Amino acid sequence: MIRMIRFSTQRITLIVFGACMLVLSGLTYEASAITALPTPPPQPGSYGLEAVKTQPPPTRGASITTPANGASFTKSPITINGICPKGLLVQIYDNDVMVGSIMCTSGSFKIQVSLFSGKNDLTAIVYDDLDQAGPTSKVVSVTYKDTNLSAFGELVTLTSSYGRRSANAGSELRWPFQLSGGSGPYAFSIDWGDGSKPELKSQALAGVVSLSHAYDKAGIYRVNITVTDHNGVSAFLQVVAVSNGKVDSAASADKDTKSKVTATKILWIPSAVALILLLPTYWLGRRSQLVSIRNKMLKERDDYEKNDSQ
Repeated sequence: MIRMIRFSTQRITLIVFGACMLVLSGLTYEASAITALPTPPPQPGSYGLEAVKTQPPPTRGASITTPANGASFTKSPITINGICPKGLLVQIYDNDVMVGSIMCTSGSFKIQVSLFSGKNDLTAIVYDDLDQAGPTSKVVSVTYKDTNLSAFGELVTLTSSYGRRSANAGSELRWPFQLSGGSGPYAFSIDWGDGSKPELKSQALAGVVSLSHAYDKAGIYRVNITVTDHNGVSAFLQVVAVSNGKVDSAASADKDTKSKVTATKILWIPSAVALILLLPTYWLGRRSQLVSIRNKMLKERDDYEKNDSQ
């Protein structure tokens, strides 16, 4: 009977130890799974593949909610509000001329645009990442009459054929704009949207203006451009710049730190499990040792009684 107790205790100890190792191996695999595998560099003689992503153009367009159709204004720029599909670029057109663009991030948009003198037919068109256009919104017609314009001079307008331009992070992004009206020289103030100081630029005559900027970090930026002529008449244009590339190093460091913290937390789990399972394992081992000692004592007693009887 005593030998049966010893055998059962050892068997239970092995079972508990095996369960502990199984749990530890499973949790360690989970922790190692969060470590990204390194990407090997291209090898000599290897081939690269390039794929073209195709998708249908947007089927749902944007709509202008304010200003109301038939509104009249005496100051420019004005604010245009509307609703739009998330993730698409919204470009505003005035008399079929692009006068501003903005990304739709929350299902709605709000943008300031400059008006032409007289009647302005405003429309909104959405574009996807492949620059495929969606449906054109209903026309909203407004009138602009600047009562002080005759005292200052001719109206200044700034437009572009591109509502969005892109370049790789660290590379120069070039953007052509069309400057019309007013009288030179012209002063530009460009806010590139990346936290840098506004860029100042001057141009003597109207015509094509080429602006350029290099973004240090990848992302989508809102660019605001204001131009003022010799008489103080101003025009405003808002567009979207895209800097391609990987996330900036600071963001990557934060991401790596979070991964390390997660890994540390997961690695603490097997340690805690091992500590919990250590107590019953120790108790069973201790009990097995006591049973073994008791068996030896009983054997010695039997041998002693046997010798004594002889």
